[in-house]
Amino acid sequence: PHDKIEAIRMAGAIHDIGKISVPSEILCKPALLTDLEFSLIKNHSEYSYEIIKDVESPWPLADIVRQHHERMDGSGYPQGLKDGNILIESRVLAVADVVEAMISYRPYRPALGPEHALSEIENNAGILYDPNVVSACSKLFREKGYQVT
Repeated sequence: PHDKIEAIRMAGAIHDIGKISVPSEILCKPALLTDLEFSLIKNHSEYSYEIIKDVESPWPLADIVRQHHERMDGSGYPQGLKDGNILIESRVLAVADVVEAMISYRPYRPALGPEHALSEIENNAGILYDPNVVSACSKLFREKGYQVT
């Protein structure tokens, strides 16, 4: 377990490194993205994988990072993986990424807050997100008083 935690910590720090390949005008666009712009953003997982795939590590960091937008029902990207075919580290990173994204300001919308983020993951537990990961995340916020600063 401690080894997986360290892998998640490391992957979390670098999971979006592939966004360096996406034009900043797209990343910072204050309006809805076009289909083409969204497809460029979606490629960041593959770009991240390509950047770190040859980095020596005791963990499958490149695969963890590549899979952080995969969803339990297969609707994610870039590989359309489902359920147990998604690394547990990636399933944890996926929930953390969604929560962080929703509670943070974005150029196209204000921060939505933790309650909105928790509702999103709880309503989609077992569909998009691993239900055990969602349960652990919800418990951190609702029972343990975790706050993002």
